[in-house]
Amino acid sequence: MTDTMRAVEISEPGGPEVLRLTSRPMPQPGHGEVVIQVAWTGVNRPDALQRAGSYAPPAGASDLPGLEASGTVAAVGPGVSWPAVGDQVCALLPGGGYAEYVATPAAHCLPVPAGMGLREAACLPETYFTVWSNVFQRGGLKAGERFLVHGGSSGIGTTAIQLAHVLGARVFATAGTAEKCAACVSLGAERAINYREEDFVEVLRAEGGADLILDMVGGDYIPRNLKTLADDGRLVQIAFLQSPKTELNFAQLMVRRLTITGSTLRPQGVEAKARIAASLREHVWPLLDAGRVGPVMDSDFPLEAASEAHARMESSAHVGKIVLKVA
Repeated sequence: MTDTMRAVEISEPGGPEVLRLTSRPMPQPGHGEVVIQVAWTGVNRPDALQRAGSYAPPAGASDLPGLEASGTVAAVGPGVSWPAVGDQVCALLPGGGYAEYVATPAAHCLPVPAGMGLREAACLPETYFTVWSNVFQRGGLKAGERFLVHGGSSGIGTTAIQLAHVLGARVFATAGTAEKCAACVSLGAERAINYREEDFVEVLRAEGGADLILDMVGGDYIPRNLKTLADDGRLVQIAFLQSPKTELNFAQLMVRRLTITGSTLRPQGVEAKARIAASLREHVWPLLDAGRVGPVMDSDFPLEAASEAHARMESSAHVGKIVLKVA
């Protein structure tokens, strides 16, 4: 380990072009932390929101983008029993993934699944933490229930489809092209709805309504989602690509016993994320080890081409995950 490292920083709020290669001091592990020599790092929507100036890092977190990475543990701080120096891991990060080294709580690390490379493993933490905690822990999805995920071809969507399908739910997804709809079906969706051509409300109501909806669009999707839910249904909101504001008649929540909930991952405390990691290791990592679920890869870019990776993501042409090659 040297004193400095290559990193990509946000030079000022703006478009993908504001991402700039720079040199930063090497991070040091604090109590309960490890430093990972990053091989690959995932590109996610929160990175773009942070770059645009609309999603500030939590207090104490790195100002560098990057919320997940894979690589080799280079240093461990006091109080760490696992992982050890030299172990290959993937990890949820508080920020800082667009760099050659990053510090993160050891409790947020997970082993690289059996038979999986570091490129694929870098795609797991942000999406699997998000989907598991929102769809299964918060949303309570059970086998046999009807589950609708919007943005089915995104990193979150492709993960949610696979996990829900393998755990026995009936899965429905929305996407914007025939190609993306076909990808959703290939991953386990019973029905993929092209939202440019069909009304997801009508499709799901014909099936009896959705028991659970995972939404990242917001705006006018929110009242439409409530119409889509079956009685006693649940809506879990994890982002607002359209808008966090809408007009809503709450009487239907009472009459039909609906639940609206949601969460965002990054601001949660170290212990809360550690509990999600432990649950993933127990319930989901065996599925990854067995190859029953896995990341869907769209494309990769070198670290210095992070701006191109962001442009690709914001074009919404991608299916699955985009990663940066760091090592």
